[in-house]
Amino acid sequence: MKMTLAPSILAADFKVLGEQMKLCAESGAGYLHFDVMDGMFVPNISFGIPVLESVKGADGMIMDVHLMIEDPIRYVDKFCEAGADIVNVHYEACADLQAVLDRIHGCGKKAGITVKPNTPVEVLLPYLDQAELFLIMSVEPGLGGQAFIPSSLDKIRRLKGLLEERGLKADLEVDGGIYHNNVRAVLDAGANVIVSGSSVFHGDIAENVFGFMEIFKEYE
Repeated sequence: MKMTLAPSILAADFKVLGEQMKLCAESGAGYLHFDVMDGMFVPNISFGIPVLESVKGADGMIMDVHLMIEDPIRYVDKFCEAGADIVNVHYEACADLQAVLDRIHGCGKKAGITVKPNTPVEVLLPYLDQAELFLIMSVEPGLGGQAFIPSSLDKIRRLKGLLEERGLKADLEVDGGIYHNNVRAVLDAGANVIVSGSSVFHGDIAENVFGFMEIFKEYE
């Protein structure tokens, strides 16, 4: 399975966002992780539809939109129209998750489901064939720079096993506290899409992305 890096622009310098995105793409990153926070589901506020409209399709990158918001079905159509390729919603934020997934697919986009660190992956059992991507948060959502939660590795392995038992090929994404020095453990557990903010955008971006891509080659 192809390994993909999804730099989180939450850690980018917005004064030169376009330049930094271009560096990510040229160095091998395939997705752009777009964290939307509403200050209610998570204790922070980030950015939204106007920013997505301004960066959509930049440098051929897939727009991986992570909605950390309450009742996300309210905004699915707007984010799809604004340029999302994948709309990723939290299991914990949806009153009717199936309805949200159906809405995303109705817009012609891929659907993702995210679970927080304290949510067991077993809650995803009814939806394993309903989404193209599953995201395990390896930190508490809403704040950057947190340390990777080690128990996340067990969750990744468990979810990977559940997907394989059913012959499903959904992507398994992990977000939070991932650096060059621990990404192998995450890949070994079964993930194939890695979200990284600080370890991409802090320092030499091209060198940081290239470092991840070199590690990914070991798994392809």
